[in-house]
Amino acid sequence: MVSSSHEALHRIFQQDPGLFARVARNLGVAFPPPVSASELSTDLTETQLLERRVDTLLRMETEDGSFVLAVESQGEPDPRKPASWAYYLAHVYAKYGVPPVLLVVCADRRTAAWAAQQVDIGPRQWPSLTLRPLVLGPDDVPVIASPDEAARDIPLTVLSAALHRRDPDADAILNALAKALKGLSADDESTAGTFIELMEQGLGKTPAADLWRHLMAVDLSFFQSETAQQLRAEGQMKSRAEDILLLLGHRGVEVTEEDRDRIVGCGDPNVLGLWFTKAITATSTAEVFEGEPA
Repeated sequence: MVSSSHEALHRIFQQDPGLFARVARNLGVAFPPPVSASELSTDLTETQLLERRVDTLLRMETEDGSFVLAVESQGEPDPRKPASWAYYLAHVYAKYGVPPVLLVVCADRRTAAWAAQQVDIGPRQWPSLTLRPLVLGPDDVPVIASPDEAARDIPLTVLSAALHRRDPDADAILNALAKALKGLSADDESTAGTFIELMEQGLGKTPAADLWRHLMAVDLSFFQSETAQQLRAEGQMKSRAEDILLLLGHRGVEVTEEDRDRIVGCGDPNVLGLWFTKAITATSTAEVFEGEPA
């Protein structure tokens, strides 16, 4: 199951496509900032027999031309991934006719070092393809511990906190981000709510996540709008649905696609709470849903 922290590491580029050009400079590569950007379908399935999906796919228009940015959030080394990434790039180039760039975002240094390796595809005598992803790890994004600096680039600060979430610097970054968000105008409440949700997702189950929840609970005066409350409620329900699926998976209970869609699509926190309680002892999803309308 895809984790919330996985989602945050690529969704932040959907929220601010220009972030790519800013962080690419840390990797020694100069991309012009996009004049415009549009999301493309992440479904790269060729046939119904094999489904392939890239995490985030953006078409970037710059003064120097266009390119397609594929962003992958990678939690751990996986020897199967280079083949999938090569497929994504080849398929995107064939489908859109625009040069593709692969950015792999890793929240730990070991995975980042693994992902950064060049992969030659083909016989030793003549590799036909060479995979060279750009990789962002904790050492490639600066620690942003100043509220003023955080306010100048909130998306970069969210990414910084997500990548440094296991480091001692995480507390300073989160404090700076909280102050920067509370300094936004009332017109920016919806945007602030999105970044709050992304930050909570990006921290996963680390101790930094507890600090973030505490910081958001200390002074909620800025975040009490109906929009912000709705965003938080949606985030909590998504998290509870993921908890139910994780619990059933650990207990070996078979979950069909229809069952998964029903759990993820439930918008009633009371029903999700009831399902979670039943999932602790249920031996089938029928027992989880028993007594509830379809």
